[in-house]
Amino acid sequence: MIRELHEKLIKGEITSVELTEKYFDAVEKKDKDLNAYLTLTKDLAMEQAKKVDEKIKNGEKIELLEGIPGAIKDVLCTKGIRTTAGSKILDSYIAPFDATAIKKLKENGAVILGKTNLDEFAMGSSTENSAYGPTKNPHDLERVPGGTSGGSAAAIAADMAAWALGSDTGGSCRQPASLCGVVGMKPTYGRVSRYGLIAAASSFDQVGTLTHSVEDAAIVLSAISGQDRHDATSAHSSDKKFEDYLDGKIKGVKIGVVKEYLEGLKEDVRKVMEAVVEKYKKLGAEIVYIDMPYNKYALPAYYIIQPSEVSSNLARFDGVKYGLRADDEKDNQAENEFGLPKTLLETYLDTRCYGLGAEAKRRIMLGTYALSAGYYEAFYVRAQKVRTLIKKDFERVFQEVDVILTPTTTAPAFKIGEKADDPLQMYLEDIFTVTANITGVPAISVPAGTVEREGKKLPIGFQLMGKWFDEEGLFRAAHAYEISQ
Repeated sequence: MIRELHEKLIKGEITSVELTEKYFDAVEKKDKDLNAYLTLTKDLAMEQAKKVDEKIKNGEKIELLEGIPGAIKDVLCTKGIRTTAGSKILDSYIAPFDATAIKKLKENGAVILGKTNLDEFAMGSSTENSAYGPTKNPHDLERVPGGTSGGSAAAIAADMAAWALGSDTGGSCRQPASLCGVVGMKPTYGRVSRYGLIAAASSFDQVGTLTHSVEDAAIVLSAISGQDRHDATSAHSSDKKFEDYLDGKIKGVKIGVVKEYLEGLKEDVRKVMEAVVEKYKKLGAEIVYIDMPYNKYALPAYYIIQPSEVSSNLARFDGVKYGLRADDEKDNQAENEFGLPKTLLETYLDTRCYGLGAEAKRRIMLGTYALSAGYYEAFYVRAQKVRTLIKKDFERVFQEVDVILTPTTTAPAFKIGEKADDPLQMYLEDIFTVTANITGVPAISVPAGTVEREGKKLPIGFQLMGKWFDEEGLFRAAHAYEISQ
C-alpha cells in the first residue's frame, strides 16, 4: 500500500493533504465504534502533509514514506502531544520530546494522524485494560483486537491509517496482527531505539510495526531503525533498506517447524497452519521439523521476569515527578499548614491506587513478590537461567534452519470480557510469541487465512522468527508467502 500511495503522490493523482483528509474522514466514520484512537493530531498532520505537497510541487524527490499518513501507539512520546500509555496516571501528560522512532519518522516526512489505544502501560493481550475503554475488532465488534497494540492493529485493519507503530513486549504487535488480519513485526532487540518508549519491561520491549503488507513493514522499519546515542541498548547495525531484499525467492530456504505446536491446535486452526507449511513446500522451501525442549518454560519464565521489570519501571509513577497526583478525601482533612498531605507515603499510595488499573497493579505485585528477599533466587534468578537455556535452544536450531515457523496465536479473536476474569487464560494468549522477546530475535506475523466462529470468518496468522539482525531474511521469507496468495 505505501508504495502505491507513493506513486500516486509523485504522479499527482492525489495530494498528501487529500490523502490525510481521507484517513481522518475514515476515522470519523468508523472509530466511534472501534475506539482505536485516543488522540488525533489534525494540526500536526496537515502541517506535515502540506510540506510534502510543497516539495512535490517544486519537483523535489520524496522518500517512500513521505506524505503517507500513519498512527502511533500511545506509549511513544510525541513532543507537544498527550501521551497516556493507556493509563489515568498519565492522562494529562504532554510529552516534552519525541521518541527516537518518532523523530526518525518526522525526518522521513511521514504524516502522523494520532495516538492509538493500548492495554495500560502495554500490559495485556486484548486492549481491554486501557483506562479509556476497550478497542474492538473491525472483523467483529463483539471481539477483542488483541493487545497490547490493539489500537494500532484495528486502525490498520479498518483502513484508518496506512501504517502504524506499536510496541512488542511479549507479542504485542504480532498477536493483535494475527487477530485483526494484518502484518505485525517485532525487530531484533536493539535494532530500533527504545528512547522515548514508555518502559514496561526494558529487556523485552521493542518498537514494532503494524501494516497492510510485509513490504510496508519493511519500509517503516527502514525509516525507524539504527543506533541511537540516547539508548545504550541500540545496536551498531548498519542502516538498511529492508524493502530492497524482497525478491520473492524462497527456494532452498530452510524453515524449522515444531511439530508439537501444530498438534496442540484445534483442528480448524491446525489445518490453516498445515496449509501454510504446504505452501512453503510448493514454493521450494525445505521444511525441517525441529525440537525446542525449553520452549515450554518460556511463558512461566516470561511472567516472572516481565512483572519484575514492571515493578521497577512503574515505581517512577508516584504522583511527584509527573502525571496524576491524587490525594484521598480523608487525607485532605488532615493537611498541614502548607496545604500538603500529611505524609509523602500517602501521596504515593493515593496516586497509585486511583491512577493504575487492575492489570498494572497485579503485575507490580507479582514482580515485587518475585524480587523480594527470600524469593529472588527461587523465582527471578531461576527464570533468568531458563531464559539463557531458551536462547541456547534458538542458537542450536539456527545452525540447522534459516527461520522458524509457528502459529501466532492458538485461536482467532475471543469475545470482549470472555477472559477478563481469568488472568492465566489471558496470559496463555502469548504462548507462541514470548520466545522472540525472551531471546531478542526478530519475528513477524503474517495473515494465514480465516477460521469460522459463530458464523463469522475471523482472521488468524502464522509467525516467522529469524536469526538475530537478519530482518532481511525474515522479510524475504514472509514476502514470498504473501505474494503467492
